[in-house]
Amino acid sequence: MRADMYEVSQYVSGSWQPGASGRRLTVLSPVDDSPVTEVAISSEDDVAAAVATARAASLEWAATAPAARAAALHAAADAVAAAADELAEIMTAEMGKPVGGARESIMAGVGTLRQYAELGPTHRGRTLAGDSAAIDLMAYEPRGVVAVITPWNDPVAVSCGLLGAALATGNVVIYKPSERTPATGWRLAQLLAEHFPAGVFSLLNGDGPVGAALAASAVDVVAQVGSTATGRSIAAACARTGAKALLENGGSDPVIVDAGVDPAWAASQVALGAFVNSGQICVAVERVYVHRDVAGAFLEALENEAEQWESRIGPMVDRRMRDAVDEQVQQAVKEGARVLRGGTAPAGPGAFYPPTVLADCTHDMAVVREETFGPVAAVVTVDSFSSALSLAADSPYGLAASVLTTSMSNAQLAWRRLPAGTVKVNNVFGGAPGGAAHPRRGSGQGFGYGPELLDEMTAMKAVHIEAPPQGW
Repeated sequence: MRADMYEVSQYVSGSWQPGASGRRLTVLSPVDDSPVTEVAISSEDDVAAAVATARAASLEWAATAPAARAAALHAAADAVAAAADELAEIMTAEMGKPVGGARESIMAGVGTLRQYAELGPTHRGRTLAGDSAAIDLMAYEPRGVVAVITPWNDPVAVSCGLLGAALATGNVVIYKPSERTPATGWRLAQLLAEHFPAGVFSLLNGDGPVGAALAASAVDVVAQVGSTATGRSIAAACARTGAKALLENGGSDPVIVDAGVDPAWAASQVALGAFVNSGQICVAVERVYVHRDVAGAFLEALENEAEQWESRIGPMVDRRMRDAVDEQVQQAVKEGARVLRGGTAPAGPGAFYPPTVLADCTHDMAVVREETFGPVAAVVTVDSFSSALSLAADSPYGLAASVLTTSMSNAQLAWRRLPAGTVKVNNVFGGAPGGAAHPRRGSGQGFGYGPELLDEMTAMKAVHIEAPPQGW
């Protein structure tokens, strides 16, 4: 064990303590396979204790003035900002994101905490036009206990969004970060917990069984960002308990490269979407439908882009994920795809995988149909924009999609017809702050961002008030 190895504890009932399951988990460095984090996994009794403590604290926190809740969130945001460099080092050690990019994503999380601190006190219901002798209104109330289950690929920013929205609206939270980034979640929890009363914020550690126990417990909301398979299990658990499931799950996001676009510019957009964070982004570009008129020049430019990205990306999160990506690539090659760049897992330690460009892909290959979640751009050549649109729409997922085109008619057609929560035209990562969308199909359900996330974290109550009869 390294001297600087992170020893992670859980936070339940207002105290830091080891998990009681007897199981332990070790996270290995994706750079050199050395141990980075050691964590004692929470038990079912720990889950039950966290839920009971949260339930006991929920009424008082719900009754806390929104301005006081906002002040606590602002103080928490200050603490995270002050520790951004330390958090970035931990994130890099656990999941491999280059430290500069890790710090940027942490500061995005700080901004999200501040956003919900500002929006929380302004979140309001409305009055209704009823009888003049009565008062009718629709009022928001916190839902109660929110379980927040977050992923490893952007562990601080995603966590800050769900935690911030839940706490700002008067809910109490039980936070379970990914087992691949437990020290990142633990340090974030340390920074947040000190600003909230005991029981308002809890931290549990562990893998799938811990998340399953939490999702099946007596909570009111399960907010999860992660795989489609896990999301479906959570939805099934919530159907049994009556909890609300708020899910952002997998995707296989398409980009259409239309005739008439500058091939070099289109290649730079696709490379950014496919290779940043080693392709480990929920809305990463995974499948490319390029018009035959520009396909040759586009593929040549994309190959050059991939070469330049080789020095910019870090490893994937672990070897299991790296090997799954490589398996998809090798299967595609067996089925006729052509490797223009990358496509081979390097020898040696760590979980590195090169930026990879596959040409001559077909729509029925697993690397196109399924989520890859690695630095792979699978390119399918098409004969028309309408064909590209049909193929892009034909997916079990519906998280996001992009269109690169010089035609406003095609842009309008695309955003109206693509069954995805987010459609971006001529910028694969464009979008105004506060944007929110509903993912479709296997990509989840409910708003995950923006002011609308406050609506997801609250329940509406209809109230009718009349004066008592005269003489009472």
